[in-house]
Amino acid sequence: MAAARVTRVRELDTLRGFAVCGITVVNHWQHTAGALERRVPTPADWVVENLLQSRFYPVFSFLFGVSFVLFLRSAARRTPRPWWPLLRRLGVLACLGLLHRLVSPGEVLLPYATAGALVLLPASYLPRWLVLTAGVAGTLWAVLAEAGGIWLVPGLFLLGMAVFEYGPGPRALTPAFAVSAPLAVVLTGAWVYLWAHPETFRFPYTVAVYPLAGLAAAVAYCTGVLLLARRAPVLAGLLQPLGRMTLTAYLAGSVSAAALAPLLVLDGTRLGALGAAAAVLAILTGFAHWWQARFRHGPLEWVWRCLTWGEFVPNRRSPGGETPGTASDGTPGDRSEGRAPRDLGN
Repeated sequence: MAAARVTRVRELDTLRGFAVCGITVVNHWQHTAGALERRVPTPADWVVENLLQSRFYPVFSFLFGVSFVLFLRSAARRTPRPWWPLLRRLGVLACLGLLHRLVSPGEVLLPYATAGALVLLPASYLPRWLVLTAGVAGTLWAVLAEAGGIWLVPGLFLLGMAVFEYGPGPRALTPAFAVSAPLAVVLTGAWVYLWAHPETFRFPYTVAVYPLAGLAAAVAYCTGVLLLARRAPVLAGLLQPLGRMTLTAYLAGSVSAAALAPLLVLDGTRLGALGAAAAVLAILTGFAHWWQARFRHGPLEWVWRCLTWGEFVPNRRSPGGETPGTASDGTPGDRSEGRAPRDLGN
């Protein structure tokens, strides 16, 4: 039981690391493309728009719901009123989001904090079947009525919360990939066709194909990465340290994208934006491995944790102490280790 729980937490870190890689690439491309007065479509644009954009923020949203459950369970072991530290936690996230909006107006931290307080907190009182039903309904409404976007967040929060409560076993990965991968290919192909034929947008729900393709691809990417990581542990070992400090990596990547945009617009191919994102990710991954070998929590994750609990939290690892990868809770990428697998959160 404990071993299975540790494995599940490590897989969450793998997914967080994978998601922040995708978000970083998309952010660099979006900042660069958005800074252009007139954009001539390029092959790089096609790849990002049809294979990467709208594929990774659903993963972040889903994992936020998962982390909400982990944090509540952990906080309930420390205090009879776990809602107070949870609200402080969301308040700190909202403040970070407000600051981040000065650099990136389309950032997600403030909406995440708001939806966490308004949607996930009340949902924690509901039975899991009702949370799952509400998550499916909310996601479908966002796709059909709003063509996805930020409106997907509440439904995906609830789906993450419910799926984690149900705890599907590892055997679910293969059938989930087998269904989602071809569905993503079909829906992406359909969107490419529809985009090339503007007259089809006269029909209702045509625009819903894009977010549906994004959601199907998100499931396929995540299940595919987890299946691959089981066969190639080096992939998990590469992504997990980044996944344990996703908040730091997400904000660093976003600031980098905004700062480099004035230079990257000079490259009409947009390949420079993808190359810059790859370089930033290489630096962040190396830094995450170096940092995690010395500290239990990422830089901003540690600040977040201290402010959540209103106390100084020791962060430096003791020589020969805990092993990275024993426990995780926060979003994006908060972490608790060293009290082995029973401590899954702050």
